[in-house]
Amino acid sequence: MRGLLILPTMITRLSTLFLRTLREDPADAEVPSHKLLVRAGYIRRVAPGVYTWLPLGLRTLRKIEAVVREEMDSIGGQELLFPALLPREPYEQTNRWTEYGESLFRLKDRKNVDMLLGPTHEEMFTAQVKDLYTSYKDFPVTLYQIQTKYRDEERPRAGILRGREFVMKDSYSFDMSDEGLEQSYAAHRKAYQAIFDRLGVEYVICQATSGAMGGSASEEFLAISPNGEDTFVRATEGDYAANVEAVVTPPGAVVDITGQPDAQEYDTPESETIEALVAWANNAGITISDRDVTAADTLKCLVVKVRQPGAEDWDLTGILLPGDREVDVKRLEASLEPAEVELAVEEDFAKNPFLVRGYVGPRGLAANGVTVLADPRVVEGTSWITGADAPQRHVIGLVAGRDFTVDGFIEAAEVREGDPAPDGQGVLTLERGIEIGHIFQLGRKYTEAFDVQILDENGKRAIPTMGSYGIGISRLMAVLAEQRHDEKGLNWPAAVAPYHVHVVVANKDEAAIAAGDRIVSELDAAGIEVLFDDRPKVSPGVKFKDAELLGMPFVVVIGRSFADGVVELRVRGGETLSVAADDIVPYLTKLLAR
Repeated sequence: MRGLLILPTMITRLSTLFLRTLREDPADAEVPSHKLLVRAGYIRRVAPGVYTWLPLGLRTLRKIEAVVREEMDSIGGQELLFPALLPREPYEQTNRWTEYGESLFRLKDRKNVDMLLGPTHEEMFTAQVKDLYTSYKDFPVTLYQIQTKYRDEERPRAGILRGREFVMKDSYSFDMSDEGLEQSYAAHRKAYQAIFDRLGVEYVICQATSGAMGGSASEEFLAISPNGEDTFVRATEGDYAANVEAVVTPPGAVVDITGQPDAQEYDTPESETIEALVAWANNAGITISDRDVTAADTLKCLVVKVRQPGAEDWDLTGILLPGDREVDVKRLEASLEPAEVELAVEEDFAKNPFLVRGYVGPRGLAANGVTVLADPRVVEGTSWITGADAPQRHVIGLVAGRDFTVDGFIEAAEVREGDPAPDGQGVLTLERGIEIGHIFQLGRKYTEAFDVQILDENGKRAIPTMGSYGIGISRLMAVLAEQRHDEKGLNWPAAVAPYHVHVVVANKDEAAIAAGDRIVSELDAAGIEVLFDDRPKVSPGVKFKDAELLGMPFVVVIGRSFADGVVELRVRGGETLSVAADDIVPYLTKLLAR
């Protein structure tokens, strides 16, 4: 049974197991994994986003950890364990004490010293390497830990899919060259594929943004799920896949400005919305290249507030989008990280009279010193209908590069099904997923912050480069529940099921009960983990429902056919077989070995 973790155990009997199954879904549960893991007695809520791991849940969690450890060890990773309670100073050194904002659990000890509960540990790993290593001969090195992390999620949801306390594997590679980093990155990428393949997760590898982590190359492993919080895209041709935040919009074609008519302002009563503006233009007989005006011909000017890490004040910023596109807040936030961003509110408009709600244009923003960032489609020579910075007025034929300029470009517009894929790989399709892993080429951001000086082969001081690699261990358990369940309950893969076999005695005669004891003893002796439903006063129907809910991969039923020397073998979610009672142990041994 290569690849199956065997946990040391006595035979586990349901009559004594610390377990209560529920027939009804918990009131706060939104997704299948949350409902089933609570109903099946794997986890229990303590507070919003905080859960107790009950015996069955803890067994599965430990088995997921074991798979991760095996693959990390296979690439030379060395496990250590940092505390979850950490000092402020290392995070001040990288400015993440501030950058993490309200997501960080901050506290003070009895001496009024600032502490935090670790959300991630780049700082600690970097400081540890600096403390112990001084020579290039010590490198490369990969260190990892499996540990509980803490993030004060604003809206914890979906059980252990998005909690405030969660178990994570984080590893960090340290190399003396960029080429070494690429090799470490490739090794982790391969190890992650092996982990998720062994667990039977359906996943995709997506290009991603680095966010507050920093660094350059970044890929995200997303488990495919309709209940996922992340939207990702795949190309209809080729192998391109990307998190929606990382999608790069092909720039529009540059248009010759020469000969384009001058911009003209018009009275446009009651046209605060794009729909009203388009209707006005078409009723007024305005045409674009001899065709009716559409929303794509208009330029939406979104006003937001941006605050840089450590700053007290917010700065206004204008975001220009084609009028047929809505802003994607996640893409906007990802583009401006690590800064905070919020939409401007009535108070901001009142403080800045040049902002006329519904009629903001790029000229008024620039004239008042507001930074203006544009969608990549707003390129030189493109002509737009947009606000004239005065009530009930718009300007037609405002040309980019002639009548207004921008300070830069930004990915903030929604990505749509059917948008062109990069490099001619067809068009994009939109799907939903759950992040289960993320790998980054961090570079020297943290080693420079901690001034990690290593003597290279020439005796000169050099700064090592880092990679960062995370896997959501507890989230993986929820992902498996999301992807592997039916209307009856859970369906664990053998690699991480709490037990390989669930034995049910559905017959009250003494011979059947004795046979159950004998079979579970033989299974245990053969190294097969077995859960034995020996409850004497529980009906067969309830036992079968519990077996389906709990989700072990194989269920052996000792029932009516036992009188003929036959037991029933139910493959969870599959076929039901009749097997001679004397043959059931070697039969299951062969199945599990496969």
